[in-house]
Amino acid sequence: MNHAIGSGAASATAKSDGASAVGARYAAPAKLNLFLHVVGRRADGYHLLQTAFRFIDYGDELGFSVRDDGVVRRVTELAGVPAEADLCVRAARLLKYRARSRLGVDIELVKRLPMGGGLGGGSSDAATTLIVLNQLWQTGLAHAQLHELALELGADVPAFVFGRSTFAEGVGERLVALQLPPAWYLVLVPETPVSTAEIFSAPELTRNTNAITIAAFSVGQGRNDLEPVVCRRYPQVARHLQWLRQYGDARMTGSGACVFCGFETEAQAQRVVSELPADMRGFVARGLDLHPLWSDGNQDSWGVAKW
Repeated sequence: MNHAIGSGAASATAKSDGASAVGARYAAPAKLNLFLHVVGRRADGYHLLQTAFRFIDYGDELGFSVRDDGVVRRVTELAGVPAEADLCVRAARLLKYRARSRLGVDIELVKRLPMGGGLGGGSSDAATTLIVLNQLWQTGLAHAQLHELALELGADVPAFVFGRSTFAEGVGERLVALQLPPAWYLVLVPETPVSTAEIFSAPELTRNTNAITIAAFSVGQGRNDLEPVVCRRYPQVARHLQWLRQYGDARMTGSGACVFCGFETEAQAQRVVSELPADMRGFVARGLDLHPLWSDGNQDSWGVAKW
């Protein structure tokens, strides 16, 4: 089964000079972890997690120029991230290898999500790359096959390929769709990137939280097991979290550093933004039920994102 990208998508036909002009830009949305429990650890060192992912209508954008010479490269400079280590480049090369495509691509990245922020920017970029190039290269991989590739790239990538609000377990391989109420979120962005590896290797991290069932899950349940470790090691995160908790059930997303609070209306979230201290920054975003590349909720019908 193929994923058909809607009107306005870049053509998959490469020009004779090696690359086609960039057409549409494609969304790579941020995610929030509504809760995150560490419920165990495998013998190979991987942590077993339970979490709820929700996408928001704010994130990175990617443009793709198909090449006929087989070269895969990122044409945008990104401080601190060599192209060879970039997840979107790795995703393109993995797809090319598995699908045995002879085509290449120039990848243009418009980066809005902070690195080390817990918003899933790199994972989202990788998922968008898999989804879009599957169409532009006409590789024809099924959704389940893209999920398998996503899992090789990182624990969060499959949730973005899955494409909807998700209850996730294990190391990112077990995903079940969630129905969540409408919400607007205020996300604060401390200017201090957090190392995911550092937090997961911390000896004080709780690794035996009791597992919950999806049937028992509700918004506001649970906690982020990584949050106490991050707050002790990164005082700026603790300060942002303490300030935001004046207005509701504020939490950290992922391994930090970003923290968020949900509101019923955009106006409520904007009122809190107006009270932000001068040395704090953040943004308001709407919670999404579906990934922006889904045109109608059908896993085999991908649309072009319009922010």
